[in-house]
Amino acid sequence: MVSSETFDTTKTFADLGLPASVLKGVDAAGFKHPTKIQSALIPIAMSGKDVIGQAKTGTGKTAAFSLPVLGLLQPGDQFGALVLVPTRELAIQVCREVEELGGHTGIKAIPVYGGKPMRAQAQALESHPEIIVGTPGRVMDMHQRGLLPYNQFKVVILDEVDRMLDIGFREDIRKILGAMKQRPQTIFVSATISPEIEKLARSYMKSPEKIVTTEKSLTVSAVDQSWLTVEPWDKRKLLHHLLKHEEPALTIVFCRMKKTVDQVAEYLTKHGIDAHAMHGDMYQTKRDKVMDQLRGGSLGVLVASDLASRGLDVDDISHVINYDVPEDPEIYIHRIGRTARAGRHGVAWTFIQPDQGDLLSGIEMLANIEIPQKQYPDFTPGPIPIDVSSYREAEKRRREESASAKSRMATAVAPTAAKAADPNAFPGGVVPSAMPMKRLGGVVRTRRG
Repeated sequence: MVSSETFDTTKTFADLGLPASVLKGVDAAGFKHPTKIQSALIPIAMSGKDVIGQAKTGTGKTAAFSLPVLGLLQPGDQFGALVLVPTRELAIQVCREVEELGGHTGIKAIPVYGGKPMRAQAQALESHPEIIVGTPGRVMDMHQRGLLPYNQFKVVILDEVDRMLDIGFREDIRKILGAMKQRPQTIFVSATISPEIEKLARSYMKSPEKIVTTEKSLTVSAVDQSWLTVEPWDKRKLLHHLLKHEEPALTIVFCRMKKTVDQVAEYLTKHGIDAHAMHGDMYQTKRDKVMDQLRGGSLGVLVASDLASRGLDVDDISHVINYDVPEDPEIYIHRIGRTARAGRHGVAWTFIQPDQGDLLSGIEMLANIEIPQKQYPDFTPGPIPIDVSSYREAEKRRREESASAKSRMATAVAPTAAKAADPNAFPGGVVPSAMPMKRLGGVVRTRRG
């Protein structure tokens, strides 16, 4: 099911000023109407202006900047465009989409990113492709080796600017953009536009136009969301129960830590569910294999960290499970945006521990919705672990003893307080027994009367 909220049905791609060679690629991809961000951004970019585009995840941002770049370049424009992205997976994904849409243009795109041998990517650069899609660190490496000239870029795109800044690419971006003396046309694309992004734009863009699509909670509204209360020791058991009884199609399970990703994937595999892990510490060849399985439909459950999930632009993801609720509500929005791609609908379940109500409230405030609780009466929670039970008993005794001590102290202090109320009492209740010595190490010695 496709939501009409996503698309600008009043226009076709032919109305956006794209050349015929690009429109052939659009037709081959099966696109009929542009999404709202595409409809707004493409004509501005085709005019040669700098532009900042804000839109929610899953609304076609990649095509929004890919199509005008393909339209602005000509075959033979060596190193004509640079696309900076935060992760390896996103570099591969963007490059794949650019090549698909540009299949009739004669324009080549190659990805450059860390985790793969430098030599193979260096050889690919020797073919002088028109478009480079890369992570900031590897782009800088290639430039320093003399393999990637900055002065030839006509267009520079920063994809998912907010996330690049979040994960520490701030200085790399400034170095790359600052080294481009020719001031290329620049396009920023982001799910949010923070003051820091606007500051970056003022430094490196020329009077950019800002586009904010009107759908306030597009991705959120397209996802059937619910939350389940669960104790931390029951999370893996509940996850297994949901996957077995609900039988979701392609599912992504998000965990906060890499260690948890591995533990959850191993647990599910041991209990009969074909689950695969993906996080930043895995070898790139393994990550590529997992991504190929995901896109090929041979993978049912992916357990992933937030950073590793960047670039998971897969249309068939039906369910997102937040095994660990994120502390940042924006991360939640990004996670559930892995489903409900291009206007489709999806399902998101979030595990909430008893002490995490504030995190749930923060998500609801950002999304401007009330997320219902999912009742699961046929799930039987496990017993409280001995270490947890012992800890809780110890904490209970500590609180009781603390309360008792405070009560005794209040009783003991009461006469002193009454005495202190005497205006003739010595200040502080400390009464010298005799005239003190003049100095003893800078301290006047007194004793209690």
